[in-house]
Amino acid sequence: MIKTVASVGLPVGESWNIYKNRLVPEAVTGKEKRISIVTGVHGDELEGQFVCYEINRIIRENKDYLKGIVDIYPALNPLGIDSITRGLPGYDIDMNRIFPGDEEGAVSEHIASEIMADISGSDFCVDLHASNIFLREIPQIRMSEAYADKLIGYAKLMNVDLVWVYENAVVLDSTLSHGLNSIGVPTFVVEMGVGMRITKTYGKQLTEGILCLMKELGIWTGETVIPKEPMISYNRKLGLLHAESPGIFMPLVEHLGTVRENQPIGQILNPLTGTILEEVVSPIDGLVFTLREYPVVSAGSLLARVLGGEQA
Repeated sequence: MIKTVASVGLPVGESWNIYKNRLVPEAVTGKEKRISIVTGVHGDELEGQFVCYEINRIIRENKDYLKGIVDIYPALNPLGIDSITRGLPGYDIDMNRIFPGDEEGAVSEHIASEIMADISGSDFCVDLHASNIFLREIPQIRMSEAYADKLIGYAKLMNVDLVWVYENAVVLDSTLSHGLNSIGVPTFVVEMGVGMRITKTYGKQLTEGILCLMKELGIWTGETVIPKEPMISYNRKLGLLHAESPGIFMPLVEHLGTVRENQPIGQILNPLTGTILEEVVSPIDGLVFTLREYPVVSAGSLLARVLGGEQA
């Protein structure tokens, strides 16, 4: 059942409409648990679109297994998706920095408050993101350490490669996930792939994970995979590689590859002179879980992240 979550009039006779698809079991008791699956808060992050399609398709083809309510929000920022813009076009605003919003505030804040109100009461929320156009990420869950104790068990069901627990930062207090966690809706963020693209294998991997989570919540009774055992960032070394020179970055390793300390990760080239400006080496032994996708770099550009072993 398609429902309108929010609708606001815009200039030139247009409107900003946010929709969800509510999937319910054939026999409703009134005691069903509810999961919300949201994506598209950034208009250049499209990986979640395929996941929404797959969840819709699987439930539609296996309706007997559905025992709870699934709300699917494929486009929280439809204006951004339509214009391939990360933020809200025309407003120069990152939508994921205005939650929980304000019903009486500006248009964007009003929309944010409507989204919060609609998701409120869910038993769980999965907030699907992709990387930006510059970096490729393995399927991972990111969560604030403030909520890690409550969320980590569910994260292990999600069939991801990594669970990254980060220290709380003030800027993240205005995200959708923080806003929902603060009102009692358990929520974590999934990051995967690369901006403006869809990685089908990642989408299928996450779809299987969401079904595992739904089964744990009593929303789904169909067969599910045995989820991957994710790496967890607690007490692990983290190597960050940034460019020291502007130029063209050419990686020498594969995404998801393992590297040794001081092993070359890539080179920064100068096409004008045909010279190598910088040899980029790994600071630690570990797994390359983030790798630069877009080759043009400036001084300070992030090139890779390497997840190492446990801290000594």
